[in-house]
Amino acid sequence: MSEVLLDAVIIGGGPAGMSAALALGRSRRSAVVIDEGRPRNRVTHEMHNFLSRDGIAPAEFRRIAREQISQYPAIKFVQGKTESVEGSDGDFRIRTVDGKVFRSKKLLFATGKRDLPLDISGLDEVYGKTAFVCPYCDGWELQDQQLVMIAKGEGAMHLSKVLIGWSANLTLCTNGPDELNAEQREELGRHGITVKDSPIHKIESEEGNVKQVLLENGESVACTGIFFAPKLAAATDLPQYLGCEVSESGSIVADRIGKTNIPGVFSAGDAASDMYQAIAAASMGALAGMGINAELLDEAWKSVR
Repeated sequence: MSEVLLDAVIIGGGPAGMSAALALGRSRRSAVVIDEGRPRNRVTHEMHNFLSRDGIAPAEFRRIAREQISQYPAIKFVQGKTESVEGSDGDFRIRTVDGKVFRSKKLLFATGKRDLPLDISGLDEVYGKTAFVCPYCDGWELQDQQLVMIAKGEGAMHLSKVLIGWSANLTLCTNGPDELNAEQREELGRHGITVKDSPIHKIESEEGNVKQVLLENGESVACTGIFFAPKLAAATDLPQYLGCEVSESGSIVADRIGKTNIPGVFSAGDAASDMYQAIAAASMGALAGMGINAELLDEAWKSVR
């Protein structure tokens, strides 16, 4: 076990984790960022809606961030997967799968979420190329194109109301029972949105460019882009192991500066939010980093007698 007691260990090296690391580095704090190196946005070619970095490749964003954080030598990056966490406020012990052990006064979960399989043939080939989950991130590139939405129920209504701001050429494929009521179907019809409730047989594409969605009833829906409602889960159950409160969606419950219900444990980014925007995650990470520093300062202040 490492004899060095760090100020913080950050689990997750995406926008939230790195933003927290930057805030801590500039606060003269020591921290290790443990990152598995498999961000959820690795399938996409570009990040959007991030001021000064609009259109950047996710890997390039991470490279630049690490390069800038390297100016603060007390911040270290370790590639690996966290296996266990134990301890309590003031002395947490974090072990990685390959046996590395770190001790820290505070702990930040910036682990994001993970995609659950949707079991739709052909979706993997277009995901991140012409099939996306967020209109704010990728709607501009597909504006006014013929789009298919894959969602059902309230999720379908939400996606329809948002996506129509980018294109009026929308078809809703619910991949089975639509889970809509008569009033919702009528509402969609008023906006020119056709609902197809036959299960999806296959998404046909060429080099990542979607061509059509084939349904099991023999129908086909031509399109040049897809937006779908993902199924997400927490990336790790380690926060629950420590006793962190978790919402129904799997998000760690945290206040505006990332504090959870467990003393010394913070969370930020997609791990603690259902917003799923890189710039929002970075903002939450910065607040969590400052929150950790403020807590450490307060503890040091009170220790002086």
